[in-house]
Amino acid sequence: MDFFSVASGSSGNCICLGSDQCHVMIDAGISGKRIEEGMNTYDYTTSDMDGVLITHEHSDHIQGLGVVARKYGLPIYATKGTADAILQSSSVGKIDPSLFHVIEAGKTFFIGNLEIYPMSISHDAADPVAYLVSDGRHRVGVVTDLGYYDADIVSHMEGLDALLLEANHDIHMLQVGAYPYPLKQRILGERGHLSNETSGQLLGQILHDGMQHILLGHLSKENNYDELAYETVRLEISLGDNPYRGNDFPIEVAKRDRPSSLIRL
Repeated sequence: MDFFSVASGSSGNCICLGSDQCHVMIDAGISGKRIEEGMNTYDYTTSDMDGVLITHEHSDHIQGLGVVARKYGLPIYATKGTADAILQSSSVGKIDPSLFHVIEAGKTFFIGNLEIYPMSISHDAADPVAYLVSDGRHRVGVVTDLGYYDADIVSHMEGLDALLLEANHDIHMLQVGAYPYPLKQRILGERGHLSNETSGQLLGQILHDGMQHILLGHLSKENNYDELAYETVRLEISLGDNPYRGNDFPIEVAKRDRPSSLIRL
């Protein structure tokens, strides 16, 4: 499988992954122009995608969806709540409703030879999901925008070969920063975002000898920075109740303004 982040951060998200036979885009939260330029970095084009998987309807995940849908006519996969919210949104413009394929959290579906599991997550959106994707040999997760994790989420994420995981904010930076109090509470709450510390703790529960690459994504522009997220996550892994240390696995911070490295499994 190939796997890379076109862009990841609080200002926009787009991920590409797939097999030799089939590729999908997860979210289209940046402009159509930036999506195409990012795809071209690794000799893909937007038209090569066999579908767009949408995690939820917030603008940093669907900003470019209208352009992509109208220009390329790609199938769009989303839960009913997410699809309804997108169709009612004026920000993305008109999208042909027939492009939507309604999926259900907890029920596996297929696009080509890709087996896709939409995992229910807690976030302040209509019906949000994360995606776990397998080509039969390798399994990749794209897990962002979750306010907390539990034993069920951990169980579904076990055995991944590669993962993009949210490390949204540093708790102290958020607490002393300029955000209004209600927004701070929303981010810190159970329908908000994972902190660097919590991200590292979750990794400590799912790491195994076969994990090949970890991308830290969806960093807040105001309440985090790359080095802090990277070092905090590594420290949490090293201090956690697991047999690993933070430098045992390749860990990379996905950038908001350029593609990550190409992860080939």
